[in-house]
Amino acid sequence: MEIDFEGTKAIILEQIKTNPILIYMKGTPAQPYCGFSARAVQCLKECDVPFASVNILENLAIRAVLPKIANWPTFPQVWVNGELIGGCDIVSELHQAGTLEKLLKAPKS
Repeated sequence: MEIDFEGTKAIILEQIKTNPILIYMKGTPAQPYCGFSARAVQCLKECDVPFASVNILENLAIRAVLPKIANWPTFPQVWVNGELIGGCDIVSELHQAGTLEKLLKAPKS
């Protein structure tokens, strides 16, 4: 399968721009397909904030291109106000420390 890198990059950048809190994950928030995605979604849900999601298993182009432009090789990836926060471990650590909710609810700068 030939991937349109620039076209896919434009789609990703638009998704990141238009969704203040966005998780690229395996599966959906209602039905995660891996434990890491499930744990990251649970942290977001416990912060009681709306968030968008993209199932990378349904879009192979995004799955291939996002790690290159994010410089982050794994999924899930949580983005807040246009910036990559990190994956499951970082999101979990921030949540346990009590700082994730503050980060998610901070006004967009």
